[in-house]
Amino acid sequence: MNLRAQLTLWSVLVMAVIVGAVTAVDLAQEVKLQFESALERADYTMGVAVNEVKQTVNRNPTIGIRDALLTDKDLPNDLLAAMSTSKSLYEIAVCDPQGVILVDSVPTPPGTKFPTALPDFGPLVNNGSLIEKMRVLLLAGSQKYQRSQGLGVPNQPIAIYVRVVVWPALMTQKEIIPIIQRHAEVSLLLLMGSILVAFLFSAIAFRPIDKLGQMLDLLMKGEFESQETLPAAKPADEFGVVASKVNLLGQQLRGAQYDFSDLRGNFERLLRDLEDAVLVFGRDRRLVVAAGALERFLGSDRSELIGKPLVDIFPPSTPLGLLLQQAAQSGQSIRNRRVSLNTSANGSSSVAVALLSVDVLEGLQAGMGGAMGGILVRLRDPEATRQIGRQLQTADRLSAISRITGGVAHEVKNPLNAILMHVELARLKLAKGDSDLGQQMDIIAREIVRLDRVVKTFLDFTKPVELHPSDILLEPFVNEVAELARPLAQTAKIEVKVEQETDGISIAADRDLLKQALLNVVMNAIEAMPDGGQLRFESSVRGDNAEIRVSDTGCGIPPAAKAKIFGLYFTTKEKGTGIGLAMTFRIIQLHDGTIDFTSEPGKGATFIIRVPMAVSSN
Repeated sequence: MNLRAQLTLWSVLVMAVIVGAVTAVDLAQEVKLQFESALERADYTMGVAVNEVKQTVNRNPTIGIRDALLTDKDLPNDLLAAMSTSKSLYEIAVCDPQGVILVDSVPTPPGTKFPTALPDFGPLVNNGSLIEKMRVLLLAGSQKYQRSQGLGVPNQPIAIYVRVVVWPALMTQKEIIPIIQRHAEVSLLLLMGSILVAFLFSAIAFRPIDKLGQMLDLLMKGEFESQETLPAAKPADEFGVVASKVNLLGQQLRGAQYDFSDLRGNFERLLRDLEDAVLVFGRDRRLVVAAGALERFLGSDRSELIGKPLVDIFPPSTPLGLLLQQAAQSGQSIRNRRVSLNTSANGSSSVAVALLSVDVLEGLQAGMGGAMGGILVRLRDPEATRQIGRQLQTADRLSAISRITGGVAHEVKNPLNAILMHVELARLKLAKGDSDLGQQMDIIAREIVRLDRVVKTFLDFTKPVELHPSDILLEPFVNEVAELARPLAQTAKIEVKVEQETDGISIAADRDLLKQALLNVVMNAIEAMPDGGQLRFESSVRGDNAEIRVSDTGCGIPPAAKAKIFGLYFTTKEKGTGIGLAMTFRIIQLHDGTIDFTSEPGKGATFIIRVPMAVSSN
């Protein structure tokens, strides 16, 4: 099989796998949604049936519950009407504690017992795997499930049970099979399309290779500009043909010599459009290569600098020249050191501050008196780096806004669903002539109040915050936060430790806002250690940023919660609001900083806050 056929076959197989995987995932999601919908409908129908039973009992208060149910001739029809809204429900039965059916939506002989051994439908939907659900749909056709609720007088044994029977086989016939048919049709169309695309791709991909082989044939005969092609049989491996011809071409050109000056010219043309200034000094410390934006950084043209000594271009009396002399003598590299260009001896620089990097092109020779190799000097404009940083910060903020709005959408969805369900329930009551809607109105009112609270919290959270930055010494600031946390930590039998390596380092920040952000992390750490532990504060310098670490020895953060930990309204605590860490994330973002964490369940968590240092600290 030649390479073209192999490529086509593999393309078809890859397309088939992708189509199959997408179809399987989509089908699994559809099955999950169908089961969840069936459970919601079953619970909703059970609630309607319970209300019907209560109304029947309340209409006959003078007789017993059993007699009231047996004498109501309309109740079976009402139960049948309630279950008609779902395609997966099979039966609604009202039973006594012994399982004897009193009222049934399906005609049942008196004294018939309900099969109470039917499994509960809830665990299958909420905890069952996709394999279990597919087995129920495809193999266990006669298997039925139930949802039940007991009714009775408070503080008395349960008098009756309302049981709703769910038959998944009905879902298979009425809902699942049509979905599978639709997916099969779409998958077949996609597979046929993928085969067609694979053949077209193969034809287009190999056309340039065929043309390249013809051109190499002409080149080897000295007829490169001729348009004639040599008729020859094609071997099985097209790429092998091209490789062998290139090898022959290399043997013919092996004796040719390249002009080094042309190579250097190509190299300089390559570097000419760089935003940085690149200078290469030889062993004698004279400039041999200069490229990039030299005029911006040095105020001089390349032609004026080539051949000049290092000390003439960068006098040792300037900060930049002193650094270069030290690097040339010690052989040590420099990475992104901030230097001033205002005192340069060469013309007038349009860049006040640059980032200096120095690389030694060759190591020291043996012996202390050995000559040094050449050095490469690169000057970068820090403003370009800052622009990239701002773009990344903007992307981070947009990502944070996305997480926040996702949390709000989740919080808004729940009360809206509850309101919709109780509006439907009220409509059913009104349709039956029942005007007792007090319970439904109370629930709807509570959900509206809850929805209003969610919206107000979101508006407060997204309200613009005015920063009042000032230079803050980092060590006293961290000590202050640690002392604020110490009384509460001692009450909880938590040891507080502070380790800092930032003597004299300042940060530009809003003191009150940054303290609030840090205290939110500290309070979470203390609450994560109800049985005591250790709370550790650390500070250090990482590049141009100051780093604050807050570590605890608590329960840690579950893996499932790590992606949501900074989301608005997300919390793992029973009485938590889900606002603290989201507010901390927002405050750090406003300071052009970052916050991250590491955690291992059962061994605690460490939150790392990085904020830019003040200019004086650089």
